[in-house]
Amino acid sequence: MAINQEFFEKIEVFKVINQEFLDRFEAVKNLTEKQRATLANLCEEVSFKRDDRLFAEGDPATHLWLVVDGRVDLRFEMPDKRVSTTDHTVSSVEVTPQKSEAKTLGWSCFVPPFKMRLSAYCATPSCRVIRLPKKDLLQYFEDDPAMGYRFMSYMVKIVGYRFQQFQDVVAKMAGDTIMSGW
Repeated sequence: MAINQEFFEKIEVFKVINQEFLDRFEAVKNLTEKQRATLANLCEEVSFKRDDRLFAEGDPATHLWLVVDGRVDLRFEMPDKRVSTTDHTVSSVEVTPQKSEAKTLGWSCFVPPFKMRLSAYCATPSCRVIRLPKKDLLQYFEDDPAMGYRFMSYMVKIVGYRFQQFQDVVAKMAGDTIMSGW
């Protein structure tokens, strides 16, 4: 009997931890307590070590990812199948005790063709992320359109920010090409 009680206490602690992490995510700040609790039930915490790949470019985009601790590099993969390096980093997201807001990855799960656009690698000794399954998120949004609207409004900001980052990388690459051609 005590084993079962301990098991259920661990589950409750896990849910509390996820709720705490989830509250650090900007998209949930405008949600009600009930809506945040609903999302917290979907959370799955995963830890990675330096150079672990969270997901690969081209993988099916089945989850939204929230970085809650550490740095994750978003990289493009080389067409000749060489191993991706930090030289291929397009963007990094980092969450530290000083910068405690969770950072979002994986917006591709909401946009056809539902494939990851970049690869993600743990760039610090360790990183922790929360994954939320797209299928369940979309069901909740269908059941509660106000929650879906608030959440997806934030996701549009993320996509716009990533597009700006991509433009910056392309401009830098073009500038490097011009400078090296002199």
